Amino acid sequence: MASLELGSVSVRMHAFNIVKSEIQTRLIPLLNSVSGQVLDLQDVFRRFSFDNICKFSFGFDPCCLELSLPMPASEFAEAFDLASKLSAQRGLSSSSLIWKVKRVLNLGSEKELKSAIKMVDQFAQRMINQRRELGFSDKSDLLSRFMATKIDDDKYLRDIVVSFLLAGRDTVASGLTSFFWLLSQNPKVEFAIRDELEKVTAAFSPSDEKDFVMFDQMREMHYLHAALCESLRLFPPVQFDSKFAQQDDVLPDFTFVRKGTRVTYHPYAMGRMERVWGSDCLEFKPERWLKNGRYVPENPYKYPVFQAGLRVCLGKEMALVEMKCVVLAIIKRFNIQ
Repeated sequence: MASLELGSVSVRMHAFNIVKSEIQTRLIPLLNSVSGQVLDLQDVFRRFSFDNICKFSFGFDPCCLELSLPMPASEFAEAFDLASKLSAQRGLSSSSLIWKVKRVLNLGSEKELKSAIKMVDQFAQRMINQRRELGFSDKSDLLSRFMATKIDDDKYLRDIVVSFLLAGRDTVASGLTSFFWLLSQNPKVEFAIRDELEKVTAAFSPSDEKDFVMFDQMREMHYLHAALCESLRLFPPVQFDSKFAQQDDVLPDFTFVRKGTRVTYHPYAMGRMERVWGSDCLEFKPERWLKNGRYVPENPYKYPVFQAGLRVCLGKEMALVEMKCVVLAIIKRFNIQ
């Protein structure tokens, strides 16, 4: 159901308009206000992506990217961050027994985690209740779309939306942060993107919006797409991932995988392997993705940044469009050092 929804033109245009509004009304004014100063771009991008994913998922605006950069960004964002952080820390424990005992006794980090999750759950429930009271048939956010399909299991709805928040917040922020760091080290790439931007926008009619690159124009920017793919090769937001075999299986190289086995792959390491990408594997080189000036995709099993096969990332296209919008809006107006 999510795959069908996210693949529809109406949903993609809805997401594009949310991103466009956030850039025009918050991101650009903020960057204008601090021009010539030092700014924590990672913090800015995390606020930006959280605003976007909340609007898209819930139809709720947490206003994290206000000009004053409020601290905390919002109570919901703070609880969400803490729950994510403490959940991840469980995996760093020398033994799972430690956090399980703390959970039973409701102590320390497990007590904090329980409180943070409760706040996230309560917020999600408020959003669901509001939709029921106000109606959802004319709303475009993800929650409303799922509710319109007659799903009335509140826990199920909450889990869907929270999983989209997890998937769409830190990944985009991480991808943008790495990209601008690489761009600051590679002025030739920055120049090439600006050059492509000028050529593509000049080819469109004067009636097109001049302050914002439109959806159709972005599809013609092959070098920009290549640069983003190259950045994600070197700095994938999800550095490693795991799957568990539901049944006995055999991998393409004839490795037998027993039912219940955990199989982990590591996009970060794979993107830096000489035998996979060649002797220049550590270089930031967008040209490796281009053939006669046009972007040519790699085999997703060689480049599993968005996963591959039946489990390919549902939000891949939306995430790339969001990143492109930000890159073009900033590069058109500012030099980032």
